[in-house]
Amino acid sequence: MQKVPQKIVHNHYLRHRKKFPHVWCPGCSNGIVLGNIIRAVNQLGWKRSNTAMVSGIGCSSRMPVYVDFNTLHTLHGRAIAFATGIKMQNPKMDVMVVTGDGDATAIGGNHFIHAARRNINLSVILINNHIYGMTGGQYSPTTPTGDKATTTPYGNIDPVFDICELALGAGATFVARSTAFHSVEAQNFIRKALSHKGFSIVEIISACPVIYGRLNKKGTAPDMMREMKDNVIPIKAFDKLTEEQKKGKVQRGIFREIEKPEYTDEYEKLIQSIAKEQKK
Repeated sequence: MQKVPQKIVHNHYLRHRKKFPHVWCPGCSNGIVLGNIIRAVNQLGWKRSNTAMVSGIGCSSRMPVYVDFNTLHTLHGRAIAFATGIKMQNPKMDVMVVTGDGDATAIGGNHFIHAARRNINLSVILINNHIYGMTGGQYSPTTPTGDKATTTPYGNIDPVFDICELALGAGATFVARSTAFHSVEAQNFIRKALSHKGFSIVEIISACPVIYGRLNKKGTAPDMMREMKDNVIPIKAFDKLTEEQKKGKVQRGIFREIEKPEYTDEYEKLIQSIAKEQKK
């Protein structure tokens, strides 16, 4: 276990001399999530030398640039595929993926589904800001129906992906959702996901005031944070609402936390079994 005092945790885990100030817009939630991640890693006592953060392309995918871990900034939608390769080569390494709603569930959708199905020991922190922020403001699979993006200037007519429902259906063994407003809760969920053995996903609903917020007249960054506070509610509270009251509301909490055989363990068993057969 390698923990540092809370007051210097940022100095310990960030690459201060290389890439700051960061590229994120004023009011973006990515900095909050970055803080959540490094504090969760510190609580678990993970060694930087044995920790890998992998990302694809997008605003949130810039995060590996700022952390002093083993980092890999990869192709659009392919972060989970690269992370799978790391884990298969070195199952003892602690591996996480930081990704966005477009990166993970549009171009990277198949990788997301099959990593969950295999139950490989990866943690995915998915920052959902409801739009492609860095690449031009295009609509994503989580852009609410009727909302605007640069590619849907008259309103999005697509139905919306529920990321947690998708993960549950694909077989993920840890599935949770929080928001950037509920930062302490989000940090706790990330810590649980990182320590979970199997495929884990934490969706964090986040604010993009400069593109999504501006296009949809959501107001300032504080306005968007207040919207998270009011409309993203605990599972138990959501279940008590009428169908009419549930409109516009989103559940947050832990949807699944179970144990199942983990992929790299099963792969090692297969290797050992074949080796025994060959010795006969």
